[in-house]
Amino acid sequence: MKAVFFDLDGTLCNTVGDIRYHVNKMLSSRGYAELSEAQTKAYVGDGAEKLIERALPAGAEDPEGCFAQFLESFSNSDGALLSLYEGEREALARLKERGYKLAVITNKPQEATRRTLAKFFPEGYFDFVGGDSGMFPVKPDPSLTRYAALALRVAPKDCAFVGDGEQDVRTAKNAGMRGISALWGYRTRSELSAAGATEFAESFSELVKIL
Repeated sequence: MKAVFFDLDGTLCNTVGDIRYHVNKMLSSRGYAELSEAQTKAYVGDGAEKLIERALPAGAEDPEGCFAQFLESFSNSDGALLSLYEGEREALARLKERGYKLAVITNKPQEATRRTLAKFFPEGYFDFVGGDSGMFPVKPDPSLTRYAALALRVAPKDCAFVGDGEQDVRTAKNAGMRGISALWGYRTRSELSAAGATEFAESFSELVKIL
């Protein structure tokens, strides 16, 4: 392995509280029922548009306006509800010390991705950061992931893709990378196994041992 690719929400950062706050802010302003934490975890992973589509009740008026309202609120988040996972900083530092290139591939909007990472990591900490900018299809399409490998000058077979969701399992397979499912995130082992996952890490420290 020469590079490690990470999903963001539920893998590098616990963002469910932040996402839920801004989704519910939009829903409540329009008189719709708010999401629980469990619902929010279940709805994330396929990009912001799909998140809002799932959050809105059937027949909701002006879904495009709802999405735009969410994005405007979300883009001004102060990040107060974001947090890292136990042992994460130490694990990433060990990987960097051992010469691994580190990349982030997420379905989160590009600007929100940049802002989230900036709260916890200095600029340039990751060798490649790719969010949903509209230039590539979202995961599990492998196009952005393969482009990142090309940009880092590493073969996909020499990369590990670490993520907590079903789409990450499929992205790793589609991109020809080794998939490792993070069990500290938003999905259970059984859910990930059903998506085809065969290798799991219970924590960041275990991830380092696996790699």
